[in-house]
Amino acid sequence: MNKFLINFSERIKQDFEGEKQAFFVLLVLLSIPFPYIVSTIAVSALGLYTLLYLKKEQISFRNYLLFPILLYFLMVLSFFWSIDKSLSLPALSKELSLLVIPVCFWLFGGISKARKTLVLKYYSYGILVFALYYLSRGTVRYFLTDNVAVFFYHELVTKDVNAIHVSVYMAMSFFWFLAKDTKKILDYLALTILLLMVLLLSSGNIIITFFGLIIIYFLFYAKVSKQMRLKNLIVMLVLLVSLGFIGEIKEQLRREYETIMTNSTVNDVISKEKNSTFFNVSIKQAWTKKVFNENDFFPGTAFRVYQFRIFLEMLRDDAIFWKGYGLNASYPKIEAKGLTYNVYQGNASLEGYQKKNFHNQYIQNFAELGVFGFLLLIIIITLTLKKAIQSKDFTHFAFAFLMISLFLTESFLWRQRGVVYFTMMYCLFNSGIAFQSSKTE
Repeated sequence: MNKFLINFSERIKQDFEGEKQAFFVLLVLLSIPFPYIVSTIAVSALGLYTLLYLKKEQISFRNYLLFPILLYFLMVLSFFWSIDKSLSLPALSKELSLLVIPVCFWLFGGISKARKTLVLKYYSYGILVFALYYLSRGTVRYFLTDNVAVFFYHELVTKDVNAIHVSVYMAMSFFWFLAKDTKKILDYLALTILLLMVLLLSSGNIIITFFGLIIIYFLFYAKVSKQMRLKNLIVMLVLLVSLGFIGEIKEQLRREYETIMTNSTVNDVISKEKNSTFFNVSIKQAWTKKVFNENDFFPGTAFRVYQFRIFLEMLRDDAIFWKGYGLNASYPKIEAKGLTYNVYQGNASLEGYQKKNFHNQYIQNFAELGVFGFLLLIIIITLTLKKAIQSKDFTHFAFAFLMISLFLTESFLWRQRGVVYFTMMYCLFNSGIAFQSSKTE
């Protein structure tokens, strides 16, 4: 074991020789699923290394770095007009990665394409280790509890780490293995494990986007014959259809279907747990119903429709178009709307709907930072998508596409793990492309 660790450390040292900042970037990415303090230390270590080993000839400012920095400065400015400064001030430290990480990339000049490839390689294997840990942990819990629910959603990875966030990590690792030109048995095993994790984590949005990206890969990126492309597509479509027969996923799909097609269907699962009758809120009801009941349950799509509805009401009633409410300061307004509409208010052990954020990054930016915060976000994701298409790098394209989709259903950047992950990946992918076209590389 000691010999393995010594050889591994020597390999790491050789791989990152000459660009040690890439090693610290890797540490930050791998620290994200751990408790918050670990990623905080990792980002601090990256900043400290950058300052200690700063070389003037390496400093290279790229345009893509400017926009996350501007977004953070807008957050700082929003404190001065925030309707609740006690909420805005603590959030500034949580969002600090939007400033620190781009500044580090600016000062150490970015990361070359070769080191970017190494970072993604080690990161993907690291996430595979996390996948094996979660599956092993779930297996042990299953034998202790005899409850199959331990293999699904938050139960598999804990609510704090968040199943949707982990779905993104697993998907990105999967796409790195998928995009490898030559694959060995270990690579196919890794693809199987990561695919299983994405399915077990049961995020409808991520699963749909995930399979959409696989189809795009086989249509436009895979270096295989047309006949093989067709076979792969058929396999993917069969697998996609078969998802509808997996327990938890089947239940979620059924609930979302009923949300679209039918008003007030009975939610059998929650009704059984609570020994009371609970009804699924339909999309139509989420958009039009004037008063909800305590036993109205919002499935994912319906809840996001309700949140969009109350945002439009805020936009109409309050002067937030230009400046917004201030960073993290929309919560009192969301809570007030929740009281008005009488959504479930929660109890000592369960958070009510009025305590949740918009679950939409685009709306979250607009409501709290105004139209300029919204436009900066659009610029950031458009820029990374454009560069991904130009580079013909499928892993980069998968990241951009995943983020665009994820932002429709999650306020990803308003969570510490989310903002660290997005900012680091954004800088890493775009840094590699910039260096590739640079005359100095």
